[in-house]
Amino acid sequence: MQKIVMKENFEQGWIRMFTHLANLFFEQSKIVAEDEEGAIQANLTLERTADGQLVGNAILKWDGEEYSAKFSEIEETDDEKVITRQLKRIYSHVFLETLEQATGMHQSWGILTGIRPMKLYHKYRREGHTSEEAQQLLMERHRLSSEKSELLAKIANVQLRTVPDLHELKNEVSIYIGIPFCPTKCAYCTFPAYAIHRKNGRVESFLDGLHDEIREMGKWLTERDMTITTIYFGGGTPTSIEAEEMDALYETMYASFPNMDKVREITVEAGRPDTITPAKIDVLKKWGIDRISVNPQSYTDETLKAIGRHHTVQETVDKFWLSRNMGMKNINMDLIIGLPNEGMDEFKHSLAETEKMQPESLTVHTLSFKRASEMTRNKDKYKVANRETVEQMMKLGEEWNAANGYEPYYLYRQKNILGNLENVGYAKPGEESIYNIIIMEEVQTIIGVGCGASSKFIDPETGKITQFYNPKDPAAYILTYEDSIVKKLAHLDAIFPETVRKA
Repeated sequence: MQKIVMKENFEQGWIRMFTHLANLFFEQSKIVAEDEEGAIQANLTLERTADGQLVGNAILKWDGEEYSAKFSEIEETDDEKVITRQLKRIYSHVFLETLEQATGMHQSWGILTGIRPMKLYHKYRREGHTSEEAQQLLMERHRLSSEKSELLAKIANVQLRTVPDLHELKNEVSIYIGIPFCPTKCAYCTFPAYAIHRKNGRVESFLDGLHDEIREMGKWLTERDMTITTIYFGGGTPTSIEAEEMDALYETMYASFPNMDKVREITVEAGRPDTITPAKIDVLKKWGIDRISVNPQSYTDETLKAIGRHHTVQETVDKFWLSRNMGMKNINMDLIIGLPNEGMDEFKHSLAETEKMQPESLTVHTLSFKRASEMTRNKDKYKVANRETVEQMMKLGEEWNAANGYEPYYLYRQKNILGNLENVGYAKPGEESIYNIIIMEEVQTIIGVGCGASSKFIDPETGKITQFYNPKDPAAYILTYEDSIVKKLAHLDAIFPETVRKA
């Protein structure tokens, strides 16, 4: 635990901000007010100059050395919220710079600790800045490296090519359908995922509730004649349920939701290869669904065993080709950088195996120690790669994707992510997931139905975001889904008070 002494009287929200920044450099840090042995002394000040400049200064003392930084911006406005945001940016800038000096570590994402850096790039572009100006603002204001700012610009170009009306989708919605069952729970996972079993009718009762929820949401959507942009089945693993249960679910979806002929994309996460069968693929084909995931995560059997995935590498390969040969035309695969006991050799092997299959899209995740996961609770049991190695692996992933004709099209970050890196979705041109772009850029309302589903209600006029979460546990969902329906419909009525008229 690295203690950092700050004697200025900052509010708790500011202390959290400084702690997040310090945690980029230390496994754990704590901001304290009193001097302690071994603590870093941080003195942060700000002055307003006569010509309207806000000037931030930082002096950091540690192990007998002193480091300093200065950063200034012209005061933007007299709006209190905007000024607070600007002040936080200035303080973060100088604090991060002194920590970089003291530790010798460089943070390529600069002061950004949130999960959606793409939104910031889009914001600058929509304010009228050119791509070059937006990249410069990211580097100057937020301390991003030129490589990361260029990556964001590249992704934005692909997004707008894929969804030219990305910022005009506010009067449409997308649907997320959460099915909370998996064959087993992975060690790194905190998604609503429960080992599937047929005791006490839990699965059947959950599905009864899910059908009801889809029907009720469908009634509201039909009354409003709403257009649905995308539908995404996630979880858990949606293909954990039986083929006939999948068939009944898709039948209810098509019978309940309006304008299904206008839906741009339906995706089913068949992420666990051990859930894919010919009968289930037949059901997907019956309903015109050919966008699925077959997720290896790694092509090393020992790794799969260590993280609790009870399938083999060979099963991943076999199920990929089964899906492809039975007509699945758009298959995504996921790889995770930094899994236990994996380094460059294992990741090179995973990429080489992926190259044989050439899926339409590949998401390269960086391992994140999520608070509630088995891996985080028992960190000593899982030896993972160091910062330098995961950075090399990420670079290798970028180079491999470029060499194989893939382009980056969405990006997000997570707390406690190895190497302070990112997760990047790559795709062959024209094969990008519209849902992934929409959910990351928060451009429209997403209605979540099912277990653990998050609804994100975005006011078309103000852009204000309100979230609502269905219960994660199937038993709790079964008891409360009717109440959740009422609450979600109230949220929807508030942001779509009248029928949306088509142009």
